Amino acid sequence: MIKALLLIIMCYLIGSIPFSLIFGMALGKVDIRTRGSGNIGATNVLRTSGIAVAMLALGADLCKGLAAAWIGTAAGGPALAALCAAAVITGHCYSVFLNFKGGKGVAAAAGIMVFLMPNVLVVVLIIFILTITITRYVSLGSIIGAVAFLVLTAFIFPQPLPYIIMSIYMVVLVLYRHKDNFKRLIEGNESKITDRL
Repeated sequence: MIKALLLIIMCYLIGSIPFSLIFGMALGKVDIRTRGSGNIGATNVLRTSGIAVAMLALGADLCKGLAAAWIGTAAGGPALAALCAAAVITGHCYSVFLNFKGGKGVAAAAGIMVFLMPNVLVVVLIIFILTITITRYVSLGSIIGAVAFLVLTAFIFPQPLPYIIMSIYMVVLVLYRHKDNFKRLIEGNESKITDRL
């Protein structure tokens, strides 16, 4: 029990590392909290620091999710993997290093899917890319992708119960973190991916 708790805390701390902010400041010379949307995420890095820095930030955030899923699986199987995954995405969204502020959890969630359910990721990625291609809204792609992820996990590619519970938590968290995007989409004020490039 103590070992599992320590691993969960470790995964939360891994999730809390703000790679987008670190790469933005180190390579883009920009504090992304004060530029663009102000969000700690790869999309804002893209808008403020360019595609190369954004890809590094995205890759690092993906690795956070993948690492947590691997740690949990190696140490205890599906139940611990689900808890470690939930911890890493919580850290990403509410980083202890940023006064419990953070990103929106999409990249970390994708990293979790890479390890735990790659077949689901393929379908979600297709839906995500198609939505962005058609609408140019990354936020809408993330929102629709999150809903699709839950449907796929629960009904199309049934997963173990711990993964389904984890998926519900992840989707609720991602959607909640996009609440301001919901409002801007409804009002027609949401920025498209090409607006600040």
